[in-house]
Amino acid sequence: MIKHIILWTLNPELTDEKKEQVKREIKAGLESLQGKIDGLVSIKVNIDGRLDSSNCDVMLDSTLESPEALKAYATHPAHVTVADTKIRPYTVQRVCLDFEE
Repeated sequence: MIKHIILWTLNPELTDEKKEQVKREIKAGLESLQGKIDGLVSIKVNIDGRLDSSNCDVMLDSTLESPEALKAYATHPAHVTVADTKIRPYTVQRVCLDFEE
């Protein structure tokens, strides 16, 4: 199994209200991919409970069957649509950690 963890920092120029909306849309968009992409075992987006000691705003925690499934997920049209419309326009930093369990 492959763990695919992403941390995003939202654009600091967004209002607090817009940030909350963006976080909800990222969560809904990514979690809607469950069952739509072969090899995607689980996907969860954490947007709540952030402590002041954090230096990012949103976390994706996903599990895929294999490195090949991760590559397929990354280029799947449904994933690309979410990334291009819900994530990239509103984030200024992305950190990724992929590892084998």
